[in-house]
Amino acid sequence: MTSAHGELAIPDTNVLIHLLRMDPTGRAIEAEHSLTGRREQPILSSVVEAEVLCVGRYWRWGPKRMDEARELLRSFIRLDAGQPEIVEAYVELYCDARRVGRYKEFRQNDLWIAATARAVGAVLYTCNAKDFDWIDPAYVAVVDIEQPR
Repeated sequence: MTSAHGELAIPDTNVLIHLLRMDPTGRAIEAEHSLTGRREQPILSSVVEAEVLCVGRYWRWGPKRMDEARELLRSFIRLDAGQPEIVEAYVELYCDARRVGRYKEFRQNDLWIAATARAVGAVLYTCNAKDFDWIDPAYVAVVDIEQPR
């Protein structure tokens, strides 16, 4: 599948938080990568959805802000982490990382997000590429979005 930008996209949690805040990083993400304005909707991992809603509750966003978050999340194509293709991609990424001795470098949620990207052939957009540097780029393409200073 391709989008107006030539690729299927899946944002990491930090990307969506910046888009919700529309801070300088959020504006830069939208200007450069147009994640919310693509012809083909980006993919939303159910894990990212949960993390975004957890951040909102933890940061005590009010009802209006939580509704805005849910509205943004609904604009993506949601994939449940438990789908068989995603589970298989999880197993593949986990075993590959163990074989090369990098299995202690990732957090489980990041592995589920990467597995979702792997399962659908999406490019993973993040503001924290070190969370995903354990992945062989042949498995998942990761775009590190630099934050404006």
